[in-house]
Amino acid sequence: MLLLPLSACGGDAEAGSGSTVTVTVGYQSRTINTVTAGTLLRSLGAFEKQLNSLHDGVHYEVNWQDYATGAPITAQMTAGKIDIGSMGDFPLLINAARGKQLNSPTRLVSVTGYNLRGGLNTIVTAPGSELTSLKDLKGKKVSTSVGSAADGTLVRALQRAGIDPDSGIEKLNQQPSVGASALAAGSTDALSQFVAWPGLLAFQGKAKAIYDGARLNLPTFHGVTAREDFAKQRPAVLEAFLKAQAEATDYLNDRPVDAAEKVAKATGLPAEVVYLYNGDHGIATFDPAIRPQLVSALKRDVSILRSAKLTGDVDVDSFVDDQYVKKALGSAAYAGHLATKPAPAASEAWPKGASKTVTFDSPSKLLRYVAGHRDALRAAYVPDTTTGTLWFADKAVWVADGDTLLPFVAPDTAQAYIAGHGGARVVPYADALERAS
Repeated sequence: MLLLPLSACGGDAEAGSGSTVTVTVGYQSRTINTVTAGTLLRSLGAFEKQLNSLHDGVHYEVNWQDYATGAPITAQMTAGKIDIGSMGDFPLLINAARGKQLNSPTRLVSVTGYNLRGGLNTIVTAPGSELTSLKDLKGKKVSTSVGSAADGTLVRALQRAGIDPDSGIEKLNQQPSVGASALAAGSTDALSQFVAWPGLLAFQGKAKAIYDGARLNLPTFHGVTAREDFAKQRPAVLEAFLKAQAEATDYLNDRPVDAAEKVAKATGLPAEVVYLYNGDHGIATFDPAIRPQLVSALKRDVSILRSAKLTGDVDVDSFVDDQYVKKALGSAAYAGHLATKPAPAASEAWPKGASKTVTFDSPSKLLRYVAGHRDALRAAYVPDTTTGTLWFADKAVWVADGDTLLPFVAPDTAQAYIAGHGGARVVPYADALERAS
């Protein structure tokens, strides 16, 4: 009974008192852009090891709480029941707004994964659907999770296509799994979702992409938020978490196939799908540093949430606080992280039984390799010719431009290329393989 007051959010134990302190972490196991602050971090046990190294006389326990989206994490944080959480950029803004509104302020303390063009969000439709572009969505039912980054992508994409995001479609506010089921049942025409749902459904043959979020050319990311009172009361614990996150990030970047297998085992997701996003040339780049481009993008996102009446104004500058991650990494190292650029797009093949993928400097060379190793591959990946977004080679839209074979995530991106290149045309994947071999 004496330990109960200490179990929710770090408690009131003094260092050296021998008391037990429970640190509660909210994460999204299947939102694999957050794995370095959740699934992979937990699998590696890195946070617990960092806490044990504090040697401050306190016994720490970590309570991991898994959620499907960021909204319940925010609810638990503002209630004082979660200390540290990870979520996407739009939920982060709601987190900031709710924290201020309920006098339980939170702070963005690090980034997990990001894509500078927005490729983490994709709009998909059923495999046999006649819908091929955003303009085809007018008057249709579209499932998304309102207030998520995927919803933000949908709103912006529709606006650019000249469709009113409020009256031009029938928007269904659904959890990702519910939306996926609705798409399979035919009760929605399209699904706009975040990592890893679009890639998963495409890999399973249950969906095809009709819009690559990277067409927006606007950064999207996931990050780590902490309650301000927790950060101030237990800065050493937060620093331990961020050091552990850095370890998990290094592990993912150094051993991407192993990391994908670990995440797959913990989540039940196919490792091939995890690698699509978290691989060596995956859609996401993992780095805990809070980049200025991401902060700027966060500020632009406020207007989308405000127009949807999900928040009022959000003071992004006061919400962002990089002092903890800067201390955890070291000032010089942190500056180095900020100067590092994402890996260039590249084609990859994942042979069965291999602990590493094979990288190619052109999609045509990948196709030639695939043609000669059809039964020996787990997956093959190619970057979109226009956006660089990685996609499964057998799910991509292929264009033949003379002797050159070019992959695209979605039909409208391919058609935009064809419109500017006379003689270019779409070819089936089997045809592309035959041409390359």
